[in-house]
Amino acid sequence: MNNMWSPWRSQYIESFHKEKKEEKCIFCNMEDVDPKGLDNLLIYKGKLSYIIMNLYPYNNGHLMVIPYKHTSNFQDLNNEELIEMMDLLKLAQQALTEILHPEGFNIGLNQGKCAGAGIDQHLHFHIVPRWNGDTNFMPVLGEVKIISQDLIDTKKKLQNYIVSKHL
Repeated sequence: MNNMWSPWRSQYIESFHKEKKEEKCIFCNMEDVDPKGLDNLLIYKGKLSYIIMNLYPYNNGHLMVIPYKHTSNFQDLNNEELIEMMDLLKLAQQALTEILHPEGFNIGLNQGKCAGAGIDQHLHFHIVPRWNGDTNFMPVLGEVKIISQDLIDTKKKLQNYIVSKHL
């Protein structure tokens, strides 16, 4: 079995757990955020959930689909919320395919801290585009992940695609 290490994320995850008792959930702040703003990574707001870029991406184009409902339990989501989230995951995958041309995807939900959720109090689905050879020696030896695309530039491209397809 091969392991993929992501030591660059531990600093972020550890810092969040220290601060989360004092701050409001970062995923609950999105209802009032304008996705057109270039000061945030919000791409699209649906009725019950939204698409946002990951500030600490595993790979170029790493997106998340997040319900507005604050819950850590997948079973708390109703059918309407689940359907919209699946529709937004599908739309996000279409946009990533069109804009970044990945060769594959990791799509999933980590429910609970022990399952790998860095932010475990609010459910969120990840969609990570993948390319053959997208891991290299930098994360293993240098504890550095190279993200070759500007987040805001990628946001604009993905947002333009998603808005044009979801009107």
